[in-house]
Amino acid sequence: MDFGDLQKLAVLSPFELKDALIQVASESDRMMLNAGRGNPNFLATTPRHGFFQFGRFAMAESERSFVYMDGVGGFPQRAGIEARFEIFTTANAGQPGTRFIAAAVSYVRDQLGLSAGDFIYEMCEAILGCNYPVPDRMLRMSEIIVGQYIHQEMIGLHPFVGRFDMYAVEGGTAAMTYLFNSLRENGLLEPGDTIALGMPIFTPYIEIPQLNDYQLIETPIDAPPENNWQFTRQELQKLLDPKVKAFFLCNPSNPPSVKLSDEVLEIIADIVRQRPDLIILTDDVYGTFADDFKSLFAICPHNTILVYSFSKYFGATGWRMGVVATHEDNILDRQIAALPEARRQELDKRYCSITTAPRQLKFIDRLVADSRTVALNHTAGLSTPVQAQMVMFSLFCLMDEPQSYKKAMKRIVLRRKEALYRELGLPLPVDPNSVSYYHLLDMQDIATQLYGAQFGEWILTRLQPNEALFRIAQETSIVLLPGRGFGGTHASGRVSLANLNEYDYANIGRALRRMAQEFFELFEKEVAGGAVKKAAVARRAPRK
Repeated sequence: MDFGDLQKLAVLSPFELKDALIQVASESDRMMLNAGRGNPNFLATTPRHGFFQFGRFAMAESERSFVYMDGVGGFPQRAGIEARFEIFTTANAGQPGTRFIAAAVSYVRDQLGLSAGDFIYEMCEAILGCNYPVPDRMLRMSEIIVGQYIHQEMIGLHPFVGRFDMYAVEGGTAAMTYLFNSLRENGLLEPGDTIALGMPIFTPYIEIPQLNDYQLIETPIDAPPENNWQFTRQELQKLLDPKVKAFFLCNPSNPPSVKLSDEVLEIIADIVRQRPDLIILTDDVYGTFADDFKSLFAICPHNTILVYSFSKYFGATGWRMGVVATHEDNILDRQIAALPEARRQELDKRYCSITTAPRQLKFIDRLVADSRTVALNHTAGLSTPVQAQMVMFSLFCLMDEPQSYKKAMKRIVLRRKEALYRELGLPLPVDPNSVSYYHLLDMQDIATQLYGAQFGEWILTRLQPNEALFRIAQETSIVLLPGRGFGGTHASGRVSLANLNEYDYANIGRALRRMAQEFFELFEKEVAGGAVKKAAVARRAPRK
């Protein structure tokens, strides 16, 4: 291909640059494969079978009404529903998913101490989608059950005092959109305010604050590769500046996929003790792929907004499901209460149509209202069938005490990383904090490991922006995304280890090694040949 336009393409967001890469990758007879966007090619089957079996039962419940009319059903009836459910699961015992939903009801009753009948009724109504989401923030039992899952995966055994509230949203991206908007609307972030971004980070966290909607000033908090993608104490000290109103980060990071170490978590906790007004937003989508994961929500619960999406771990990007969580006692509510009286009166007017006591409205409930422009608050809430599937996913993991699913997910992505490095001809990087959902392929680091530091320095002077990515797209029909677009400081490519099969990652490794070898041959001609020529000239030069 002609690499003349690479400088122009370099200014695009990585998610827009992918279109140009896809075009190049599609020009050959091979099938184009996208290893840039993190859509997994695996998914959780058991809770999906459970959803559909529960759907069959819900339909049977609906069809108990209006029997005299063709194609018309009614709402499920609460009375006797538990007994009818038991009859259904017994009659359909051999069907995929039936044992799962029977076990799920047992778990809800026996381990969570909830009413089995109320749970079955809520799931039936939710799957049928026959009613508005009530409460609009999240269905009652769904919030309790998903909350148990979030506690297990994001907090674990770490001491956690108090409860937290959740809002079910249309994936992590909706959470970001709603949060930026509500933080602005409620005076927690104003134009000209400074926010800190933990770099590298999911690109929209870099791009959204720059929009004229927000006009925020960004301060990078760098996690350098030479420090195993962990924030340094020196970088984190930037958070002590009172001008920094909020700290946004992805944990594990995107794209290095490295979780915060215990040491870094403690440093941030110490900073929060010195900066009790600091707002933290932690996007922990990939935490479920980590060993012994602890979210900042567990460490600094009163200051932290948690964003979690079910999309990657369960292979559910099309479902659009996620949650926002805040502690019942949080800095957001306290800062809103401390706003100047004139600003509080403005907010009273904003929310007076949905409550007679707007000053008692929690931030997370303001988030719900703002997501529907306040006036449509009565129709807010995530689609109830989506909430039902979210509950099925949550119960699937809560009941999986041996963590068989988690081990399988981790094994899948690790084997793909091993295949890539095997063909690259380099040792597999070992980091106990690495999650391996994504991986950053640092071009200078690869070149240095293969042929030495001098070549590593030289290749950076010869590679045009994203040239390696277009070469890989052209030669293998595989698309990667640029690491620089995520706030990385090195020339690199982001490869998702979730998207393709093992042999595809082996092809990426071979293509990178072949490209490095071609550049090294050029390097030898230019650098080594030039050194020989200089020595020959020196020998011929007259002595003084």
